[in-house]
Amino acid sequence: MSAVELLLDARAELAEGPRWDARDGRLVWVDILAGRVHRLDPADGRDTSTEVGEPVGVATPRRGGGLVLAVEHGFALLDDGAAAPVPFAPADAPAGSPPWRFNDGACDPAGRLFAGTMTYDVVPGAARLHRLDPDGSVRPVLDGLTISNGIGFSPDGATCYLVDTPTRRIDAFDYDVDTATLSRRRPLAEIEPGAGDPDGLCVDADGAIWVALWGGSAVRRYAPDGRLLRMVELPAPQVSSCGFGGNDLRTLFVTTARVGMSDEQLAAAPRSGGLFALADAGVAGLPVAEFAG
Repeated sequence: MSAVELLLDARAELAEGPRWDARDGRLVWVDILAGRVHRLDPADGRDTSTEVGEPVGVATPRRGGGLVLAVEHGFALLDDGAAAPVPFAPADAPAGSPPWRFNDGACDPAGRLFAGTMTYDVVPGAARLHRLDPDGSVRPVLDGLTISNGIGFSPDGATCYLVDTPTRRIDAFDYDVDTATLSRRRPLAEIEPGAGDPDGLCVDADGAIWVALWGGSAVRRYAPDGRLLRMVELPAPQVSSCGFGGNDLRTLFVTTARVGMSDEQLAAAPRSGGLFALADAGVAGLPVAEFAG
């Protein structure tokens, strides 16, 4: 198997959410706090970006073309070639919530977008998971979270995986794709102290879960029963997310961040904020589920 290589020395503040857009063979990713949606062509290294004008936690392809975004307090649509996104649907926070933003998300097999929030001061229990349906309606589906992070679905769509970072766990839910219902929450895997905090995740074609470890300089692969199968180390401590792409979906793309790092830490890990690629992960990923709206 090949080693991890630096694909783009982006020096992003908080790169997140790598999503492969099979229509044009480019990788979509966001720099959350900078409010920019990027498209990277791995073939020539050319990266272009769109200024959103506010924090953007999620950018993922739409079936009808373009992208759907989870911006600071709601959702927006970004058409191919457009200079800016168009607001689509607002989302409400619980009454009295401190300042908050959307953080991470992914679509289910039916094309609904699940996206979670966090407060800027990371208030325990003040975040929630929302669902954006194709008709533009937004519904809260899970309260009591703190940093709603990586989310993904098993190959058969019957299991949903979710990270609430401070719990140090990947949790699993039974998922009914017909009714978009989550049930029977249980811990799948717990990250031991000192190994970093679980962040973004993706699921491969064998049903295994890959999770980025913020502060852990690594991505781990877990079996659906919670067994640790593999660890991939990176030359950047703040590993934020991962996703499969490439024409055969066998390349694992990994985002990192440099937010909050001191000059000394950046000198020790100068590639922080870059995008990395594991050219042959040894397994294929799942095609990105597109938003149906």
